[in-house]
Amino acid sequence: MSYPLWNTLNQLKEYNWIDLTHTFDSESPHFSAFENAETKTLYKVKDDGFFAQSWQFPTQYGTHIDAPIHFVEHKRFLHELGLQETVLPLIVLDFSKEVAQDSDFRLTKEHILQWESENGPIESGTFVAFRSDWSKKWPDKEQFENKDKEGHEHLPGWSLDALKYLFEERKIKSIGHETFDTDASLDIRKHNDIVGERYVLGLDTFQIELLTGLDKLPTRGAVILAISPKPNNAPGFPVRAFAITPK
Repeated sequence: MSYPLWNTLNQLKEYNWIDLTHTFDSESPHFSAFENAETKTLYKVKDDGFFAQSWQFPTQYGTHIDAPIHFVEHKRFLHELGLQETVLPLIVLDFSKEVAQDSDFRLTKEHILQWESENGPIESGTFVAFRSDWSKKWPDKEQFENKDKEGHEHLPGWSLDALKYLFEERKIKSIGHETFDTDASLDIRKHNDIVGERYVLGLDTFQIELLTGLDKLPTRGAVILAISPKPNNAPGFPVRAFAITPK
């Protein structure tokens, strides 16, 4: 007997499956306001017959998904996101060369328009990822935070006009990036707020931060999947994000 879904799964396994998730621990880079993760061994196989640990970390730790309520009151919690929302066609915007030349790079609407002139219009309903190759600095905290002598971070990010173009004109579903925040560090200091992230989550959608592996993906054609636990009333959680892409 043939089962269509099983056949589809077997076909999907012929594609490349790319992990987009950092392995994290107590020493991993994280948002500076958070404490390091803590782990504790509760039981050991040789002593107790089984192995179990206790892990303690903020909800926004490692590669993670941000639920809308993370920045906007009265929006959805993580457990309220639909399963199909977190499986999306994936578009990768590669601006890694620009970031290599300028760690304060801001991905603007003009950059996206130029990208579209070369690659075609961005399709609606997609997940758009900003490839900066910043993830290659992981797990070195000093390199990842990239602070100057005054202690200010210098990280790339999305500009507000780029986000508004993508969501309002191109009707995309979600975004992701390789850094701690949606906004470039310069914009965060300028506005004393994370206006881009607040805008995205205010649309009652989600985003994924601290992605990796985007350099292994094509501009178009892949699908992103984001699997996370289902804690009640949480603003986000570490996520196992991965992509399925043609060989």
